[in-house]
Amino acid sequence: MESDIQPTDNIYSPSELNHEARIHLEAGFGKVWVEGEISNLSRPASGHIYFSLKDAKAQINCALFRSNTFGMGFKPENGMLVRARGRVSLFEARGNYQLIADALVRSGEGLLRAKFELLKNSLASEGLFEESLKKPLPSFPRRIAVITSPSGAALRDIINVLQRRWPLASVRVYGVPVQGDEAAPAIVKALAAANKHGWAEVIIAGRGGGSLEDLWAFNEEAVARAIFVSDLPVISAVGHEIDFSISDFVADLRAPTPSAAAELATPDQSNLKNALQAVMQRLQRRVQSDLQQKSQKLDHLNHRLHQQHPGQRLLQNRKSLQQVQRRLQLAAARIVPDRQRHLSDLFRHRLMPAGMRIVPEKQRRLLDLKRTLNAVGPMPTLARGYAIVMDAESGKAISSVRDAKADQTLITQFSDGQLGSRITDINKKPLK
Repeated sequence: MESDIQPTDNIYSPSELNHEARIHLEAGFGKVWVEGEISNLSRPASGHIYFSLKDAKAQINCALFRSNTFGMGFKPENGMLVRARGRVSLFEARGNYQLIADALVRSGEGLLRAKFELLKNSLASEGLFEESLKKPLPSFPRRIAVITSPSGAALRDIINVLQRRWPLASVRVYGVPVQGDEAAPAIVKALAAANKHGWAEVIIAGRGGGSLEDLWAFNEEAVARAIFVSDLPVISAVGHEIDFSISDFVADLRAPTPSAAAELATPDQSNLKNALQAVMQRLQRRVQSDLQQKSQKLDHLNHRLHQQHPGQRLLQNRKSLQQVQRRLQLAAARIVPDRQRHLSDLFRHRLMPAGMRIVPEKQRRLLDLKRTLNAVGPMPTLARGYAIVMDAESGKAISSVRDAKADQTLITQFSDGQLGSRITDINKKPLK
């Protein structure tokens, strides 16, 4: 028994065995065609394309080098059903069995891609993608719910961006699996819980990149409908920028990556600080300008008030009056003597001679008027025995018996005095 396990001369190293295996594989199969669904597609900077072809039971790793991609006529994507032509080989460094493809053609859409398009068209026809139904995001959210894997890189990216851009926001994580059969039900449950709690103002739901199969939980109809009925706005952040999911179309906003979702959900505090600083500077300049203008206006008003103050005006008027008074005094000192001399000359040379001529003439005229007055006046008539009868109260003369009244007090004027009497009898018979 022991001799059966003893080393022999035919001993291989791992590299030698892999090399021999590669030669046998390549020689034994030659060129083959393999049909399957693309999965785990990657495009490194070298330009080569690495992917897997799978069916329901197995998969094989494939490599399509850059020189064989020209003229392919389409862009390979996960979920696509294709036919690859190449040689079966072995990657000696790792011992991986693979197909080195030199041609790739489409053989119809893959099952997952066909299912994706079918559900997308169905939900679109129901109106779940309508832009008019999209809810606006809060401008300055203070509470953000994140539905993703608690251990994934997507959560770390979201937290880092939020802390950098908007540290005022609090985050509540609803941890869920984002891949596999349990992912979709867990995401639906988390969406319902976030809405029920009512704590958050916005929801970010998503995961990092992967194949179409890896991202499929966010293409499930149940997840799409849970996003659609959410009262809170939902940002879908699934995969990379080139990846699109059903959740992206239903959500209120689609973000190309989880990091971008955190940026879209929040304002940038540095931008707000810069904007606020700019506003403050404008306000300071405006206030400074207003203060300068108000100060100038106040100085102007103070100057006007000082000029128009009653005390100041009285002082100015007093000075003006004093000046006028001095001018009047000076003028009077010059004019009064002149006027006095003029009046004296006028009196001596004109008034006195005229008076000497006028006074005798006026005296003669006055005597004539006196004689005329005595002739027509009442006194000569009274001296001849007549009298004037007057009412004692009014002093009016009573020239007719019709003006007299019984018990009326009378005054009878004679040339040498008056008599008082009272009417006791009125006789209206005229004298014969």
